[in-house]
Amino acid sequence: MDVRTESTEDLYQGTDRRPSRARGWLGDMWEDKARLRRILIIFGTAVVAIIALFAYLLGGRYVGTDDSYVRAQKLMVSPDVSGLVKTVDVRSGQHVKKGQVLFTLDPHPFEIAVANAHAALEAARQDVLSQEDTYKGLNAQAAAQEAQVHLAQSTYNRYLALAKSGAIAPQTLDQARSTLASAQATLASLKQNSATQLSKLLGNPDLPPELAPSYMQAKAVYDEDMRQLNHTTVRAPFEGDVTEVDSLQPGTLVISALSSFSTTSAVGLVSTTDVWIEADMKETDLTRVKIGNPVEVTIDTYPDKTWNCHVDAISRASATAFSALPSESASSNWVKVVQRIPVRVTCAVSPSDPPLRAGMSALVTIDTGTRRWSRLFSDR
Repeated sequence: MDVRTESTEDLYQGTDRRPSRARGWLGDMWEDKARLRRILIIFGTAVVAIIALFAYLLGGRYVGTDDSYVRAQKLMVSPDVSGLVKTVDVRSGQHVKKGQVLFTLDPHPFEIAVANAHAALEAARQDVLSQEDTYKGLNAQAAAQEAQVHLAQSTYNRYLALAKSGAIAPQTLDQARSTLASAQATLASLKQNSATQLSKLLGNPDLPPELAPSYMQAKAVYDEDMRQLNHTTVRAPFEGDVTEVDSLQPGTLVISALSSFSTTSAVGLVSTTDVWIEADMKETDLTRVKIGNPVEVTIDTYPDKTWNCHVDAISRASATAFSALPSESASSNWVKVVQRIPVRVTCAVSPSDPPLRAGMSALVTIDTGTRRWSRLFSDR
């Protein structure tokens, strides 16, 4: 009995030996604070490094910038003719369609110019017809003169035969010779005048007046005057909203050469259909960006609304390449700065979407479609 009891106790002591050792090791490490601190630092650093590595390898798919703004086609609509403003047919903020009248100039001076040009055009037509009649008259005179030359030639031949036989005086023969020479000279002059007149008709005796140089010159003047008359009515070149109207009033003298430099001679127009986002991306963020990549755009004015867009174009030059004062990279105190490349982002805007206005700030996020871990294999 005693032997069995001791064996059973020894058995239980053997099974509890391993947990007691573990508790002893943990207890020893808990009591050794320096050792525990070193282990936790090493283990914690390894965990953080692994998490950071996974986050880094799974990232890199999206690039973005808040240096982006809404852009729209805009124009200061001004006439290319000078005159007094007669009417202003729009107001500031009004939406207009393409071809709608914005304002008009006084057409009266231009109507007078068109009338003068039309009169000159008709005069040119009559001149061409008159030249054709003159050419035909010269031809008729030349034909009649040829008959006179034949008659004078026959008379001279007869007088020459009679003079050889002594039947007529020599003076009579000389007069017949002079008459023949005069008739020939008159015929040559008529033919020369006829040829000159034909050259004015471009070699065509039945030349249509519309093909004559003088008529074409008068027609060009008439067309220019008519064009200026038509341009006294200024129309919207595209659909959009009108701005800068209050500075243009009836009676204002518009000078075409200065209208581009003054708001008092033009009406501002901002398109409501041709709108895009211009994002100035860092050059280091464009490594994987391609035309057609999907883009998410958030406008600061509408923080709860996201537009699904795409990359439409990437500029071939940085923003500073068009600067009037470019950076001096050859100077001794030059500092390298990451350049900004304009990226054009086009969005599909539906009628129910909030209006996008030129100049609004935007947040652009471009989906390149590739993560860093996939590039480790694709770049090889």
